[in-house]
Amino acid sequence: METISRISSMLETARELTLEAAQSAAMSRGSTTGLTSRNVNTAHIKKLLDSRNDREVLDGMRRVITLMYRSEPSLPFFSAVVKNVANANLEVKKLVYIYLVHHAEAEPDLALLSINTIQKSLTDQNHQVRAMALRTMSGIRVPVISQIVSLAIKRGCGDMSPLVRKAAALAIPKCYRLDPNTLPQLIGYLSTLLGDSQYFVAGPAVCAFLEVCPEKIELIHKHYRGLVRKLVDMDEWGQIATIRLLTFYARKCFPRRTEKVKQAVSKGFYDDDEDTENSGGKEYEIPIIDPDLELFFRSCRLLLQNRNSAVIVSVVRCFLYLAPPEYFSATVGPLVALLRSPQDMQLIALYNIVAVCLRQPAPFTKYVSHFLVHASDPPHIWRLKLEVLTILFPHCGLHLKGVIISELEHFSQGADPELVRESVRAIGRCAQSDPSTGDHCLSILLKQVTSLDDNLVSESLTVVRHLIQQDPGSHERTVIELVKHLGMTNNPDARATIVWLVGEFAGVEPEKNIAPDILRILVKDFSNEAEVVKQQIILLGAKVYLHHLLRNPPKEEEPPAPSEVKQEYRNEWTDDKEDEVKEYNDQIQQHPEPEEDRITLLWRYLLLLARYDTSYDLRDRARLYKSLLASPSSTQLANLLLLAPKPVPHAPSPSETRKGLLIGSSTLVIGPDTGPLGLKGYQDLPDWVDPGQEPDPSLRETDIKSDLAEKAPLTAGERLDRALKEHESTAASASAKRNERMPGVAASQAKNKSLNEWLEDESEEETDSEEEVTDSEEGETEEEETDEEEEEEEETEEETDSEEDGAATQLLSRNGTQFQGSSKDVL
Repeated sequence: METISRISSMLETARELTLEAAQSAAMSRGSTTGLTSRNVNTAHIKKLLDSRNDREVLDGMRRVITLMYRSEPSLPFFSAVVKNVANANLEVKKLVYIYLVHHAEAEPDLALLSINTIQKSLTDQNHQVRAMALRTMSGIRVPVISQIVSLAIKRGCGDMSPLVRKAAALAIPKCYRLDPNTLPQLIGYLSTLLGDSQYFVAGPAVCAFLEVCPEKIELIHKHYRGLVRKLVDMDEWGQIATIRLLTFYARKCFPRRTEKVKQAVSKGFYDDDEDTENSGGKEYEIPIIDPDLELFFRSCRLLLQNRNSAVIVSVVRCFLYLAPPEYFSATVGPLVALLRSPQDMQLIALYNIVAVCLRQPAPFTKYVSHFLVHASDPPHIWRLKLEVLTILFPHCGLHLKGVIISELEHFSQGADPELVRESVRAIGRCAQSDPSTGDHCLSILLKQVTSLDDNLVSESLTVVRHLIQQDPGSHERTVIELVKHLGMTNNPDARATIVWLVGEFAGVEPEKNIAPDILRILVKDFSNEAEVVKQQIILLGAKVYLHHLLRNPPKEEEPPAPSEVKQEYRNEWTDDKEDEVKEYNDQIQQHPEPEEDRITLLWRYLLLLARYDTSYDLRDRARLYKSLLASPSSTQLANLLLLAPKPVPHAPSPSETRKGLLIGSSTLVIGPDTGPLGLKGYQDLPDWVDPGQEPDPSLRETDIKSDLAEKAPLTAGERLDRALKEHESTAASASAKRNERMPGVAASQAKNKSLNEWLEDESEEETDSEEEVTDSEEGETEEEETDEEEEEEEETEEETDSEEDGAATQLLSRNGTQFQGSSKDVL
């Protein structure tokens, strides 16, 4: 018969699977047909929803949910779906609740019709049904039912099932968003759920706390140690929320304390004086960690092997902002290990690594090889890797520095223009951060000036210019070398950079002034240069002419110009005064026109070339410089504008602006300037609480739970064990007392005893122990009685003992076998 029933059940299961496959195939065919088939399908779905067969109703609900997730109109089925909210089938109930949560805002009046049925489900025997009902009631976003939702949460907080309590914790933020006036009630529910003994209830409770009332930090005091102990067992979302909450809590409740410690100094063999001991090593401060905070650190350290990268980043944030450096060094390896994740996770990990390296770069130096660029890395990955390498460069040893420079030199000669540009800039940042390697980096960049890649040449010259400006006095030969390469490069940016360097540094010392000769060579082909180069040539000419004026200042009394003399004599010219003509010729010979020097002629020729150029910007620049240098006696303004000392350029890390952002936040990855107002919800860590203003540490004591533990109901096994232990202890004490009273008789009788006699003795021992307890109580309350009265009471008690022993023996003789069997079960 069992075989036949098994075969029939298998056939029934096969039949159901066949029907479901046929229905799904029909649905797929119906979705590919036209509008008429859709109308037929709609009518068919309503017919299925109105059916009394659970299988047909389930089929109809599946079709409706399919339409809903395809973004096809499913709202016309609302009334038919609401009718099935009281269906006893669990699968149907799940789909109905999903539909109600999705469409309740569109039809609030019809959604209210299902509230009573959902409330009845809150008292269902199945804990899954209760949890789904609570989740659905909080998800129906109708403000009218806010108080009903609050009462449902209150009932869920006291439910025996942890699944329902978890649903209550997740419903608290929804209720708060629905009606903020319910906040006082929700805070009470949160206080209860934060102290829940189940770890998967405490995690959602912490998430709800962070959203509803994160400023109510006083609610966490009594639950702090419990949350720390449950941290390891929580799910990933609960761990992230709990670490965030406890990090904020630590800043507000644990002040930073330090202790001065004197460095130990080795004492010589003959140094016996106390003065030598007291005048020992240096004093330095060490942090003092609160025991509760250290408990939090130990729990967080266990999470460094977590499979979720967000949990690892949260632990890194905790140790970075709270713990001493020795705790933080343990987080570097797991953080670097995230680079083996997919590219989207690599990007987030690299952003956090860059932010951490800007604060504490030393622990990452032994992982330099993990940041070398791979050929398969996309641009957003290798940019961050190059940035990490430049940050770690000054903290590495000589071998690692050579490896980094070699890698950057290799990628600077690649085919990707962006990678070439970033690699050259990285070499420049390395040279600026570590001056000892500046000459080596500069030699690499000067070799690349002769490259055929214009992009590489221009970027290399820009970096060389920055390095020269760091220490101009030690780079005289560098400028001369660049001038030699001026005729080899045709890149406008490269030529403009070299011309600017010549004008800035070549004319400082008169003995080594090569700027006029370079200007003379450049002016010959001025018309064929690019506009950027022309602008620098004009600037070079102005600087050369200004240096000439400063070295050769004009005389204070200048002779009258020959033109003025000519005009004066022409006005007085007369045909009849030949002697005056002779006098005029003598005066012209006395004041000849002075010959202009070559630099002045070169400057005027350059102004004429710029005057007829097609670029109006260039013409305006030439007019500006001409007006500045028009009066040789007043060159102060020109000196201030042209020869003023330029600020030394510094190329910081591209992520320097994100240095102050919180580790693990979305703002760190996306950027602080995203959108008109940035990302909402960003919250920085609070400052450390001042010593003396922290809350009392006794608030974190959990001795209240001991009373609750005693009142907690015991299981059947625990009760049996407890009764057995009490029975053994009382029997042993009673037998010891009886042996003290009659030692000889007890020894003789113990040899020949039957099972019934042994059982009678045990019952006597139990009654004796009970009477001894009553005796002790009476003795405590009646301390003033005389010895005679106590003897009389003992005699009466012994008489009652004998009577009760006789009754017990009779009962045991009747039911001896039953007691024996029950005792075996207990044992």
